[in-house]
Amino acid sequence: MSEALNDLWQKMGMRYQSHPWHGIYIGKNAPETVMSFIEMTPHDSVKYEIDKQSGFLKVDRPQKFSNIVPALYGFLPQTYCAEEVADYCMLKSGRKGIIGDGDPLDIIVLTERNIAHGNIIVPAVPIGGIRMIDDGEADDKIIAVLKGDETYNWKSLSDCPDSIINRIRHYFLTYKTIPGESLNRVEIAAIYGKDEAIEVIERSRRDYDNHYGGIETKMQQATIDIIQRHK
Repeated sequence: MSEALNDLWQKMGMRYQSHPWHGIYIGKNAPETVMSFIEMTPHDSVKYEIDKQSGFLKVDRPQKFSNIVPALYGFLPQTYCAEEVADYCMLKSGRKGIIGDGDPLDIIVLTERNIAHGNIIVPAVPIGGIRMIDDGEADDKIIAVLKGDETYNWKSLSDCPDSIINRIRHYFLTYKTIPGESLNRVEIAAIYGKDEAIEVIERSRRDYDNHYGGIETKMQQATIDIIQRHK
């Protein structure tokens, strides 16, 4: 990259905030350690989610009932749940006709620290995951611990107390359930360990590259074109 182009990119970074989904780097040590973008915390009484077009957090809906997310909840930047993630879900579950949910890969980050607000980047170490199927769509949830947490310094899902896993499982089984309705479209097909979590992350990164790859290259070329036009 030329000196002029590098200088322009630095100035753009100083003036414009990166899109949390596309502009944040998942980390050089991914998938062993990942940078996660947190949308919600256990303190939130409304459900926040990223607005895919603008990159800002938006209110999806108030939490209508007593369901409270049990830990930091968000997604992994530069991931996408599409064909590769869906194929793996079908392979492991034996189900047919599953598709990806078309969202970045979700992550729930466990920590004993009291983090009270979202819209932050959190380094996390994956230790397992939940194979969730939501109305025929693969909707995996990676379970991780905050990197450097001296209390929740678990290396695998087997280190995590059953009570915490049960709490997470209950939340995702019930957070879309409306009292009085018997139909629950959410299904947990399996709770898996670190090796499968790493595989799901890698597949979601390939899905992202297949659907959104080349963004940086296109932006760099566009920047070069602008510089050349103004020489």
